Amino acid sequence: MLSLSPQRRLEILDALRRGTVPRRGLDALAVGLSHFEGVLDETLDQVAAGQSGFKAVRGDYGCGKTFFARWLQERAKQRSFAVAEVQISETETPLHRLETVYRRLIEHLSTATAETGAFRSIVDGWFYTLEEDAIAAGADPSDPDRLFAATQALMDQRLEKVSRTSATLAAVLRAYRQTLHAGDAATADGLLAWLGGQPNVAASVKRTAQIKGDVDHFAALNFLQGLLVILRDSGHAGLVLVLDEIETLQRVRSDAREKGLNALRQFIDEIDSGRFPGLFLIITGTPSFFDGQQGVKKLAPLAQRLATDFAEDGRFDNPRAPQLRLRPFQQENLLQVGRRVRDIYAEGCRDRDRMITVAHDALIERLADRVGGALGSKTGVAPRIFLKKLVADVLDRIDQFPDFDPERDYKLTLRVDELTDEERAQLPVNTVDEIKLQW
Repeated sequence: MLSLSPQRRLEILDALRRGTVPRRGLDALAVGLSHFEGVLDETLDQVAAGQSGFKAVRGDYGCGKTFFARWLQERAKQRSFAVAEVQISETETPLHRLETVYRRLIEHLSTATAETGAFRSIVDGWFYTLEEDAIAAGADPSDPDRLFAATQALMDQRLEKVSRTSATLAAVLRAYRQTLHAGDAATADGLLAWLGGQPNVAASVKRTAQIKGDVDHFAALNFLQGLLVILRDSGHAGLVLVLDEIETLQRVRSDAREKGLNALRQFIDEIDSGRFPGLFLIITGTPSFFDGQQGVKKLAPLAQRLATDFAEDGRFDNPRAPQLRLRPFQQENLLQVGRRVRDIYAEGCRDRDRMITVAHDALIERLADRVGGALGSKTGVAPRIFLKKLVADVLDRIDQFPDFDPERDYKLTLRVDELTDEERAQLPVNTVDEIKLQW
């Protein structure tokens, strides 16, 4: 069991209580992922050395795609990567609008020291690094104006490659630093917002950098190149970008689906061409997206790039292939996670010995059996609701009520309104509001 701080333990338990995937501390809950660790760490090392990487993660509902993505992000942060997770959706973040994907990337950008909204700290940290490099090259730190000019020259030099395709990025960064230097924080904030893809930035702010309009599809890709340069120069190993729930493409209009698939193909091709050194792109989706006629197969060139032959029983799946397959949760996986959650809870509760004694392994196994059985005996779709019941209905009550005995006082029920559509579809009977299970 990994040692967790009280804050990290609280974050994990609160997320499980709500039925969501924790943002941090996932190493303490990860089971069945050890066979991916070597290849993923190898890929992260290659990306940190200036290459780029891509993986498609496939799995049915309940296999832990979001968990896997966040677990990988946490491993990447430990290796000094910046990370961002973008949920693809038909209305808010359509895949074919890469400028929107870029905006969400910037909004969700995080590092080991900045959990969310890390873009400003990354840019400001880069300017600090440039100043340090300029001083090391001979600039006089006692002369602010000359140091400022030397730093600007060094910035132009570092962004020279990106400026060949988009001079706008360097122009906005230059204007941002000048407005900060002049003490105009409001204009600086606006410039940074525009650089992050935000719409509706005031025209007066844009005039400061002599720019017009908003960030478009092509500018977004150029700015992503620039972000990778900034990350590398400021001491980060690179960027891990997760595009989650990409299977939503199957449910959009045919024209939007074709545009989205083509945008994904172009993005993968750009990564293969070496345009984005330091970028590791992960996409997650269901098997129907990768194998169905309304998904990847709709665009033959994309299907060819993602084609992967999987071993029949899963034991010899190749983790170096373009696709990684997540297997459904087995009963032993469920019990192992349940025991880990119980132990994590016990470390922070008022009576650890009582928690371990009352929430014993046999009780956890029985709860897993009942929840899995209620969902059509499909253990693979049970983890979320099982862990929610375990924390909120059992462990919380043991901790708060000294006379609570789950085997005597707890009546396990599943309400239809607390289940997701996928979980609800597994119910043998879905016409009642509450299902009482024998405990």
